[in-house]
Amino acid sequence: MPDLTPGYIIFIALLLFTAVLLFYYFYFFLRLALFRPQKRNTTQQQPVSIIVCGKDEARNFARNIPGLIFQEYTSSHQILVVNDNSVDDSRFILQELNAKYGGLSILNLRQNAQHIPGKKYPLSMGIREAVHEILLLTDADCVPSTEHWLQKMQEPYADGADIVLGYGAYHKHPGLLNKLIRYETFHSALQYLSYALAGIPYMGVGRNLSYKKSLFLNNKGFSSINHLPGGDDDLFINKVANSKNTAIVIDPAAHTLSSPKTTWKEWKYQKTRHFSTSKYYKPKHKIILGLYSLSHFLFYFLVVACCIGFSGWVGLGILAGKSIIQQLIFARVMKQLNERDLRKWVLIMDLWMVLYYLLFAPMLIKKEKKTWN
Repeated sequence: MPDLTPGYIIFIALLLFTAVLLFYYFYFFLRLALFRPQKRNTTQQQPVSIIVCGKDEARNFARNIPGLIFQEYTSSHQILVVNDNSVDDSRFILQELNAKYGGLSILNLRQNAQHIPGKKYPLSMGIREAVHEILLLTDADCVPSTEHWLQKMQEPYADGADIVLGYGAYHKHPGLLNKLIRYETFHSALQYLSYALAGIPYMGVGRNLSYKKSLFLNNKGFSSINHLPGGDDDLFINKVANSKNTAIVIDPAAHTLSSPKTTWKEWKYQKTRHFSTSKYYKPKHKIILGLYSLSHFLFYFLVVACCIGFSGWVGLGILAGKSIIQQLIFARVMKQLNERDLRKWVLIMDLWMVLYYLLFAPMLIKKEKKTWN
């Protein structure tokens, strides 16, 4: 048995955390890389209520609502826009859109709910006003990537799903910040979509999410998280999703597109708000997510320590092997999610995620601000 020198201990630790990462790559992420949706000989169309909530979103309403109106969908569907106490021109913009195109149901809220911060109250009101059992949710700053979004997102209900998780992408622009935002969004989707395929769904994103109205009402809506400013998407799904009732749709025709933040300050504020809800996930989900993040975070430090204290060739060899496997799997998923241009950035962005953990891990213990837009 070799002596347990500090260098040897570092080497063993590196092997251990590398093995953990490879387990996630092969057991979880490879499922998404190889995912093929079920081929359908016939297409069934379910009645659907699309719900969009917005507060002071006049410009986004004018830009994005037409993308909902012009969906190619012949079955009955409702487009319900909840205008949450806006003080801009949202009400008039929505009236003009309805007069020009028709097809909108508009719910103008004129009072705020006491002690229910965030988006949950307007969304709850929208869900209760929805006329159809299947709900398809998106945000005011989102637009469907194609006119087939509605058709694609409702298809899994023919197979008995109660929840459908979609991908909410961001528009591609030049610049480093845009790539960082899109990679972090991809990395989040890589996890929640892969875990759902493995029978462990734990979240969805409100930019592109669908579930049944009865599921919402039977679980008393957001009552258990009404005191939190966020969580109308991820925490609700964390509560009600299971291995039997959840499906995913990753067809690029079913994506939504949003305008990403353009300054570091805006993006940091957005991620701070989103990141803080994860501490309310179920314990098993926190363990699965935490083990992956910890292994990801420690891996690069252990590679450096191994090169210094054990063997440079061994440390670099482990880094190379892990990186090649990661590149192959991630590149395949990026192709699936129409993020091909990010493939050459995988190693650099993987290093960036170490700094990302340092920046946002404190949000797990920080008190949330009670706003939603």
